[in-house]
Amino acid sequence: MAAREPETTLDGRFSSPDASATPWTEGLQRIEAAELFWLSTVRPDGRPHVTPLISVWADGAAYFCTGAEERKARNLAANPNCILTTGCNQLEEGLDVVLEGVAVRVDDDAKLAPIAAAYEAKYGSGWHFEVRDGAFHHEGGEALVFQLTPATAFGFGKGAFSQTRWRFS
Repeated sequence: MAAREPETTLDGRFSSPDASATPWTEGLQRIEAAELFWLSTVRPDGRPHVTPLISVWADGAAYFCTGAEERKARNLAANPNCILTTGCNQLEEGLDVVLEGVAVRVDDDAKLAPIAAAYEAKYGSGWHFEVRDGAFHHEGGEALVFQLTPATAFGFGKGAFSQTRWRFS
């Protein structure tokens, strides 16, 4: 799959005077290297829910997994709009990246196999998943897999503060 190149803009209202837009390649490097992400979903009663998890990037999308009975899976079943965030907790350095989009369940074993391999390659053998019946399986049980293809992403540069918006067509 060819890489999707977003439209990149800098929002000067929230950026230092000397700031420039962060290239998508830099945002993508941050996503690919990040170990921890924060998934934001909406509960059925409208309250927000945020939880840490791990994720891999492949073919222009972020993938994450969760048990079918976990709050995040139940939230996504009711409302698939979500946000996946990664970055650092430093004020004067780094880049935080926010991916916005719709989470879609992946249940095709042929598509899940390379995603499972990507998890193990990134996080080690402790994150080995068997793929069968449209889900990941491991010692802890079954995990549903979701794909988040961003519609919009943001990069928040620190130090020389910048707010970059990446819009995907």
